[in-house]
Amino acid sequence: MKFVHSLLAASLTMVLAIDAQAAVSAQEAAKLGSSLTLVGAEKAGNADGSIPAYHGGLTTAPASFKSGDSMRPDPFASEKPVQVISGKNVDQYKGMLTATTAELAKRFPSYRIDVYPTHRTAALPQAVLDNGVKNASGAKSLEGGLAIDNVLPGVPFPIPQTGAEAMWNFLLRYQGVSINSKYDSWNVDSAGVPSLAITGEAFIAYPIYENLSKPISSADIYYQMKLYYTGPARRAGESIMLKDAANPLQQPRRAWQYLPGQRRVKLAPNLAYDTPNPGTAGAGTYDDVFVFNGALDRYDWKLVGKQEMIVPYNTYKLTYAQDPKSLTTPNHLAPDFVRWEKHRVWVVEGELKAGARHVYQKRRIYLDEDSWTALASDEYDARGQLYRGSFAFLSQSYDKQVPDATPFMIYDLVGGSYNINGVVGPYGGIKYIEPLSKVQWSPESLAGAGIR
Repeated sequence: MKFVHSLLAASLTMVLAIDAQAAVSAQEAAKLGSSLTLVGAEKAGNADGSIPAYHGGLTTAPASFKSGDSMRPDPFASEKPVQVISGKNVDQYKGMLTATTAELAKRFPSYRIDVYPTHRTAALPQAVLDNGVKNASGAKSLEGGLAIDNVLPGVPFPIPQTGAEAMWNFLLRYQGVSINSKYDSWNVDSAGVPSLAITGEAFIAYPIYENLSKPISSADIYYQMKLYYTGPARRAGESIMLKDAANPLQQPRRAWQYLPGQRRVKLAPNLAYDTPNPGTAGAGTYDDVFVFNGALDRYDWKLVGKQEMIVPYNTYKLTYAQDPKSLTTPNHLAPDFVRWEKHRVWVVEGELKAGARHVYQKRRIYLDEDSWTALASDEYDARGQLYRGSFAFLSQSYDKQVPDATPFMIYDLVGGSYNINGVVGPYGGIKYIEPLSKVQWSPESLAGAGIR
């Protein structure tokens, strides 16, 4: 009997060893801080100098910034484009543009990609960076990469070995501890007519960053969001709350919704995956939020590798634009507001698992090497055709050491429409606040503000 017990214990140990994958060797981890930055990006610039070396990011505000303000002036406002890409020359940049970017350039003569000098502005607090170094040899992925354990608040896998590890770097990226912004979400239909989908107030929190010395366990909530809709009139008074855990297989997303007509808070288990997102009036899914959002379990994730690409970056002009209608031209965002730069990105592909259901058969996601922000994506349908494409607009909050990508958008390349969400400029920009109390993160708190 002792032999049987020993054999069972040994077998269980082998299973756990296979399922719980630890990080890289000490030799690999030693590259962090030498040839690699502390988040795993290449320190050096590229061969032709169009991507500069990394020197710590942007931590000094421009002289025009008012201390304590949540509207951040563009430190690069005086720069001019070094390249302009349109449908006439887009084929010269094959491999440097997302499929969605190239398709828009070919479809619309008015679409323009203004490429500016590259600035590697991403900067994080030193304690967050230090945790990432420790994670390199200590973090574990569970459930075949779909969950994490023993991760300190920071980049969990600064030298990723799999697509799932790269995606966890994105999901757990540092964006501050608690964010509050009022925002608009605008749809532009195939006829070029803009309409307000939502005006709302968002509270987004990463409670794992409240205590930087506490390892994240698989049961911990790493992300929570609460939205109060204030407009248009037909949506005013509605509210939702979402919470995501580090092991979504054991603890799936928990969500609640308050509807004024029903006057009660209800569990809302469908606020995930490819459920149409009412915050975009159905233009995108719940897991399109911020390019990708939620659990990884419906896809097999492949790490394609690193690539030099032209992507939206340092988009202060767009993020802090105060007239949202000036952004929404027919067919595409106004090119004058979108700054593009050449950066190195990690390319990750998600292929829908056999037997799983989703409107996207394949997703191709582009992650910034300096911040692990998802800057763009291409989504394909079951026929293998390009269906939708997303972009997030990154700007460094230089007064807070936070890379922010609050505004994000999605193009529907089949229907000919698009949505831009997180338009915060008309309402004072991006605010970093003290964490809300546990009571304020209770489902009951939704009803208190859900009044027309």
